[in-house]
Amino acid sequence: MLVLLPPSETKWAGPRRGTPVRLDALSSPELTAAREQVLDALVEVSARPDAPEVLGAGASLADVVAANTTLRTRPTAKVSQVYTGVLHDALGLSTLPATAARKVLVFSALWGVLRPRDRVPGYRLSMGTTLPGVGPLASFWRPRLTAVLAPEGVVVDCRSAAYAAAWVPGPDTAARTVGVRVLAGGKVVSHSAKHTRGLVARHLLTRGGRAPKDPGALHDAVSEAFDAKLLEPVRRGGPWTLEVEAR
Repeated sequence: MLVLLPPSETKWAGPRRGTPVRLDALSSPELTAAREQVLDALVEVSARPDAPEVLGAGASLADVVAANTTLRTRPTAKVSQVYTGVLHDALGLSTLPATAARKVLVFSALWGVLRPRDRVPGYRLSMGTTLPGVGPLASFWRPRLTAVLAPEGVVVDCRSAAYAAAWVPGPDTAARTVGVRVLAGGKVVSHSAKHTRGLVARHLLTRGGRAPKDPGALHDAVSEAFDAKLLEPVRRGGPWTLEVEAR
């Protein structure tokens, strides 16, 4: 089983002291050149007066955007500590056993994908951004991630739409992929969906017994703690959908 997560918009800036990011030490080293390209472009644009506008950040986040200029020198922290948004807080990534954390992959506009043990600084960059010198980030990452990612077993997709666009499972993988859709009173919800997806992911990663091997078994595992319904793919060769009642 592999759980796919989005990052969070809110991030811990990291410790005051420590070692800076080492791109060659991050997981998926095949992405090093691509990470270098995006990092260089982000540092450059973040020094511009119009950086908040280019990066889709409000004026109140000008200091956060300006901090992107120090990404190569700022101390780092584990991914499990850096992301502090609603989904990640509900998941409690830093409290997962090591064996469970190895089943998690976090998508990132800056780094492509990361594992919980990777060490990076906090940053401001969203996947929906068109980064000068790079272009639309989802389009930039898609072929590169397709070349790197070959997940085995059932894939639990908790990503938001922008990050889902950066990697689309091929037919073989799609048959084992289940997207988590959160409903409240029969209607799709947005903000509370993050909290519920985090709870679903934590349940799957910490429950006892065997990890689910297929979409049906995944539905059974989630149903142990949630009101859930498994929907077949809307098109042949597409992913499955698991509808879960919001918490």
